[in-house]
Amino acid sequence: MNGGAVRAPAAGRGYNLEMGGFTTASLIASFIVSSIGFVLLAYGRKLARPPQLVVGLVLLVYPYFVPAVVPMVVIAAVLLAGLWVALQRGH
Repeated sequence: MNGGAVRAPAAGRGYNLEMGGFTTASLIASFIVSSIGFVLLAYGRKLARPPQLVVGLVLLVYPYFVPAVVPMVVIAAVLLAGLWVALQRGH
């Protein structure tokens, strides 16, 4: 035993801010994407708008299954672009 002293990490093994496969950046991106999803979901529910409701629900849930930042942001952009196109066509 080392008498309760805190040991420094081994050489080359610095502290890593990963939590369950998620990095700090992916957690922040997940929070932002899910927040946008929550707002769309609430808006879609309040005004009975199915496109916003569905896209909001998907944006709220899918970040939990995509731990990487770039695919998460790309998927969010595609979903929001699809919503924009659907709304421009009158849905």
